[in-house]
Amino acid sequence: MYIAREASKVWRKVTAEISVELQLLREKWGLLLAGLIFQYIHGLAARGVHYLHRPGPLLQDLGFMALPELGQDKGYLSESIFSSIFLSFVLWTFHPFIYHSKRFYTVLIWRRVLAFLVASQFLRIITFYSTQLPGPNYHCREGSELATLPPPNSVLEVLLINFPHGVLFGCGDLIFSSHMIFTLVFVRTYHKYGSKRFIKFLAWFMAIIQSLLIIASRKHYSVDVVVAWYTVNLVVFFVDNKLPEMPDRTNGVPLLPLSTKEKEIRLKEEKDSKLKDEFHKLLNGNHGDPTDRRQRAQMNGRQHDEDINHALTEAGTANGT
Repeated sequence: MYIAREASKVWRKVTAEISVELQLLREKWGLLLAGLIFQYIHGLAARGVHYLHRPGPLLQDLGFMALPELGQDKGYLSESIFSSIFLSFVLWTFHPFIYHSKRFYTVLIWRRVLAFLVASQFLRIITFYSTQLPGPNYHCREGSELATLPPPNSVLEVLLINFPHGVLFGCGDLIFSSHMIFTLVFVRTYHKYGSKRFIKFLAWFMAIIQSLLIIASRKHYSVDVVVAWYTVNLVVFFVDNKLPEMPDRTNGVPLLPLSTKEKEIRLKEEKDSKLKDEFHKLLNGNHGDPTDRRQRAQMNGRQHDEDINHALTEAGTANGT
């Protein structure tokens, strides 16, 4: 019975949140769709630069000198960190559907995140097409069959981007790191809208660890990671200031008009809250408005003066007799 009752409560929360989010989605779908389409454009651009890539000797890199090479068999370490950050962030953005305490609307926060990603990825495309560097990753080095791509046989071959193999084994899209774009956008977003201080600290720590693992895995040069750190942070800062601030749901003010049933529930909750406040005031001995207390104090003072005068009169009369 307990499980059934709790499951019913969760289901009501989910359905209520879905109805609100769908209303927002009908209003804000334009930028969301544009952001999703640009993810494909970004992948298409990364696939295109692979045709221009020419392998060569590794460039001198301070990070390569400082960090020992992990080896090809340890490349999964940085991907594991990235996957955990990615999945954790996605799940966190959907927590308003289940949890009672919530600070944002899922549609609005993804609208914001996609704006950050598109601006950063647009700069990234311009950068890696400007100059093609020899890739440091193992499949991009001299002697690897994947280092260069033969000319495409058709436009369709380019448009399909050979997903997911073409994404995992791409070359030439170096400055700046796409993994760091997603990581820093997600971490900065949680830092602003998240509520757990420890998770904020952990997220930044994981972003630093991922940066070091990317360099140690030789997936990127150090410059790719360093440029991502200051570029993405600056992009998020300026784009965030241009976008309208999201409404804070912690204050209980709804973004959308309430239905009649929701209004009745909200009025009942407010009434119950006022009754609880009055009850606590009665227990603490400070019931009522301060003005009323002052008026009662003045009335009690006048009554006290009248009692004193009456007592003095009676005492005088008694002495006279």
